[in-house]
Amino acid sequence: MAAERPARKKPKLTHAQVLRTEQLTPHMVRVVLGGAGLAEFSAGEYTDHYIKLVFPLPDVAYPQPLDIAEIRAAFPRHQWPRTRTYTVRSWDPDARELAVDFVVHGDSGLAGPWAVQARPGDEVLFLGPGGAYAPGSEADWHLLAGDESALPAIAASLARMPEDVPVRAFIEVAGPEEEQKLEAPAGAEITWLHRGDAPVGERLVEAVRALDFPEGRPQAFVHGEAGFVKELRKLLRVERGIPREDLSISGYWRRGHDEDGWQASKQLWNQQVEAEQENTAPAAS
Repeated sequence: MAAERPARKKPKLTHAQVLRTEQLTPHMVRVVLGGAGLAEFSAGEYTDHYIKLVFPLPDVAYPQPLDIAEIRAAFPRHQWPRTRTYTVRSWDPDARELAVDFVVHGDSGLAGPWAVQARPGDEVLFLGPGGAYAPGSEADWHLLAGDESALPAIAASLARMPEDVPVRAFIEVAGPEEEQKLEAPAGAEITWLHRGDAPVGERLVEAVRALDFPEGRPQAFVHGEAGFVKELRKLLRVERGIPREDLSISGYWRRGHDEDGWQASKQLWNQQVEAEQENTAPAAS
C-alpha cells in the first residue's frame, strides 16, 4: 500500500508595514519592512531567500481575513491576487527589519511602481520566504553571475562567502550609474558589466565564457533573464561538465513576459531546457 503524501503546507500570509525607502541607484529602490507581523518571520539559512508580494485586485471583494489558499480554491484564476517575487536583500532579526530591493523602470510593471510610491506605514502582504542556495564551504571556488534582478542575491551571497576561497562575480547592469558598493571577502573579484544597447545577458555570457576557470571544484550561482541563463547553463553543465548539484541556475524572468506569464510557463521551459542539455551533458565519473 502506498504511503500517504504529507499534506501541503498552507501558504502563510505575512502582514508587514513599510518603515522607509532608499533610492540606491537610478533604477533600484530599497524598501525596508517591519512591524509586529514580522514577529514570526525568519530568514538567513539561504542567501537567495525570496518572498512573494501579494497585490489584491482592487475590483474583487475577498473574504477577510485574506486567505490565499481559500481564494485559490474558491475564485477563478483571473481573480486571484497578483504575486511578484523578490529576493530578501537582508533580514535583521533583532531590529525585525526586512530589506527588499526593486528594479524600477518608470511606470511599467506592478511591484516597481509600488516601491517608488511606498510610504512609511503602508501595509504589505507577502508569502514566504523560500530559498535554496548559500555559498558552500566545500567548494574550491565560487562563480556568481546575474543581471539586476539577481543583484540582491549576489550581494547577499558575496557577504557570506568563505574567506580565502576564490570568488568570481559578474554582474550586468545598464550602465556605471547602476553599480553598488558590495560587501565581499578581500579576494573576491567583482566585475561590473555595462549593458548599454546590447541585449540583456550578452555581456554576461561573453565574460563567463572568457573566464580562466580556477582549479578545483566550483559552486555556481547563475540567475536572471531566462535566455542568457539557458546559455550559461549549457556552458557550465554541458561544456564544462560541472555536476548539477554544484549549480544553482534559474531564470528569474523572461523577456516578453510579465511574472504571471513567465511563472505559468517556467516549469515547462525548465523541463525542456534540462532535457535538451542533460542529453548532451557528460556522464558523472
